[in-house]
Formats: sequence, structure tokens, C-alpha cells
Amino acid sequence: MKIAVDGMGGDHAPAEIVRGAVDAAREYGVGIALVGPVETMEQELARHDRSGLDIELVHTSEYLLEGEPPAYALRRKPNSSIVVATRLVKDGKADAVVSAGPTGGVVASALYILGTLEGISRPVAGGAFLGFAPNTVMMDLGSNVDCQPHQLLDFAIVGTVYAQKMLNIQNPTVALLSIGAEEGKGNEQVKASYPLFQKCGLNFIGNVEGYDIPSGRANVVICDGFVGNIVVKFGEALGRNICQWLKDKLGGRLPEGEVKEITDSLLLATNTADAVGGGPLWAVDGVACVSHGRSRHGEITRAIGQAKLAVERDLVGSLKAELAAARRKLEIPGI
Repeated sequence: MKIAVDGMGGDHAPAEIVRGAVDAAREYGVGIALVGPVETMEQELARHDRSGLDIELVHTSEYLLEGEPPAYALRRKPNSSIVVATRLVKDGKADAVVSAGPTGGVVASALYILGTLEGISRPVAGGAFLGFAPNTVMMDLGSNVDCQPHQLLDFAIVGTVYAQKMLNIQNPTVALLSIGAEEGKGNEQVKASYPLFQKCGLNFIGNVEGYDIPSGRANVVICDGFVGNIVVKFGEALGRNICQWLKDKLGGRLPEGEVKEITDSLLLATNTADAVGGGPLWAVDGVACVSHGRSRHGEITRAIGQAKLAVERDLVGSLKAELAAARRKLEIPGI
């Protein structure tokens, strides 16, 4: 298996990206196609032992910068590192692509080069995000702000496949995130989605509220990216702030090592994304994994591991089959 890695994507590129790629090649036994300026990549690789590892360099001198409008940047930089890395997947020279570059650029590249699966108009970002509820995934976490009911159903199908293939949950429960558990509660989007979910063939259990998420009441929680992004970032920030509060309160009362063990455990329970490193961009016709822009080498290594797992478990093929089954159930040509 070969994973294309955007060597220039991320706040700490290229040093942390290259180190993470080298570690992944050794830990997971995958080939790496490292995309970026060859001279720069060689300089970084020289800092690490790459003996026996399958690492090739793919040269490009262009890369995206944070804050650049994605569509404009891709037109102006058609050979940017994320575009070249994604093309390797399209051309069959790599099995997956991993990038910590600007999310908009990664999404735009995947859309433009790989395209979406038939019947899905938009890619979706999501997955497990809270350590307190390791068997709960949320879709969408930020890539789609305004959504129609049929798009929320797309997200539910994606989340079901994620829970089945990545979390080994046989028949995952699905719920809409709302302001009340009763049918009829929520905004127009949620109320219009409810009857569609009832007849789609998924294991739909109705609405859940925000306080149901940490308890893991549903395996797949569905909302648009506006709500999902606020929820996940609030959870991450709350965890980090509580950790700092505990350090201040417990400092001098407990040994430093014990305080660190407590706060590290809490951070893991509230910031799953840091532990996982990144995840697939769903509904794209190929495996494209997105990492946080702030990712260090450990997160990059784990993101490459997630890409490997997505390829091994044929997530794209499984999602195509589930989409077809949902269409048959609803008796419509597309969702």
C-alpha cells in the first residue's frame, strides 16, 4: 500500500509532516509518496533513519497557504502539493492521500480531482470526537454549513458505515441532534428530516440532545456542519481549559506526575481528534484523510494509520453499497 502525503500542508510543515511520514512508514509498513519541493523534503529526511523504508519523493514547488480562498488558490496553484498528492490517488499511483493543509483546499482538491460518490452532492467530515463516548460518531463536523434533509440522510448513511467498519458496531443506532427528544422538536431542517429518517432503513432512534452525546446514547449523531463544528470545538476547548484549571488547583497538592496523568487522561477523553490524528473525508470517491492544521508528527503518523485502515476495510466500496440499499428502500433514484 502507498499513501501520498502532502509534505507542505500544516502549521508545522515540513519538519513535523516528514517525521510523521517516516514514523508511519516504519510503524505501519506502508509506502509513502512525499509531495513537496524535493530539496526541502531531502533536507528533512536527512534528519531521520529511513533505511529499509519505502519513501519516494514527488516534486512540486507550489503549496497552499492558510487563509487562501480554496477555489482561487487551486486555480492559481494547479501544481500545489495537495493537488499533486490527490492526483496520485486518482491516477492509481497511491491508495490514499493525507494532508494537514487548509481544510478548504483539501476538500476542494478531493472534490475536483476524485469527485463524490454517485448520489451525494457534498463530501462530509466527521467521526468519533469524544473519548467519553468512544462508540459515538458525529456527522458533519464542519464541511457543510447549510444542509437539506436529504443531505443529512447522506451523512447518516456515511456515519453508519463508519461505525460498522471503523468501530465494529454491527447495527449502529442513528439519531438527529435537536433541542428536544420528542418528534416535532427542533428547527425546520430537523423536523423535515425526521420522517425521511424514519423510512430510510437505518436504525433510527429519533432525536437526541446535547447532553446525550457524552453518555453515548446514539452511535451516529447527525447535524449540519455549523452545529457540529461548534459542538466539537466547544468540547475540545472545555477539555483543555478544565485541564489547565486542574493543574492550577492540584499543583502543590499532588505530585506533578499524578497531576499530569490526570490531565492527560482528561485531554484524551475530550480531544479524540488529537489521539486519532485525522480521518477520512467521507463521500469522496477515494480515500482522502484530513488532519488538524496544528498537527505534530504523532498526529500525522496516526492519520496515515487511519488512511491505511480505510483502504484495508474498503470504506469507499462499503459506502457505495449502503447508498444503493438506502435508495432502494426509499424507492427513489438518488438521495
